[in-house]
Amino acid sequence: MAFNSFLIKGWTIILVAVTLLLKGSKYQVLIAFIPLIVFWFLDAYFLWQERLYRRLYNWVIQNRMQTDEFLFDMNAYRFRKEEQSKLRIMFSLTLGWFYGSIFILTLTYAIYIFCQSGGG
Repeated sequence: MAFNSFLIKGWTIILVAVTLLLKGSKYQVLIAFIPLIVFWFLDAYFLWQERLYRRLYNWVIQNRMQTDEFLFDMNAYRFRKEEQSKLRIMFSLTLGWFYGSIFILTLTYAIYIFCQSGGG
């Protein structure tokens, strides 16, 4: 899961940079937000799943001596009500600083482009 997160972050940087480097109309800058938001959510989804499986692992460690029920069950979705939502994970410290900084930098660049070409 950590390697998936690493790859997603790398692809985010590459795709946002490529969309910002392509010269076209001033509205083309807005295309950079598409991969940013999609990969931000995808990274949050992988982190959410990792947390669910960590809860499953901890449950098995704690209950393996008391019961045989669910010991070989790999369905971690039974812990989804105990875990934070994906949207909340998106804005956690883990992901918020990385994607939030790219979002702010891209937004600043988009505002600059719109203000610069707005007069003419």
